[in-house]
Amino acid sequence: MATTIQISEELQKDLNKRKLFDRETYEEVIWDLIEDGMELSEETKRDIERSRAEIKQGRIHTLEQVKRELGL
Repeated sequence: MATTIQISEELQKDLNKRKLFDRETYEEVIWDLIEDGMELSEETKRDIERSRAEIKQGRIHTLEQVKRELGL
């Protein structure tokens, strides 16, 4: 169920500044802000650590390498 809320002009201006694209809704902006404040899940933390280890081991490919491999 949709509802309306009242916000100050100052908050509206701040939310407008945070939009990634012009047609993004305030709801999308607010969800992005909430998501940014949430703690990462344990699975995500493990994935990040695994990725960092792969980078340290040199198991990476540049964008140019991938393009060349795919014939792009």
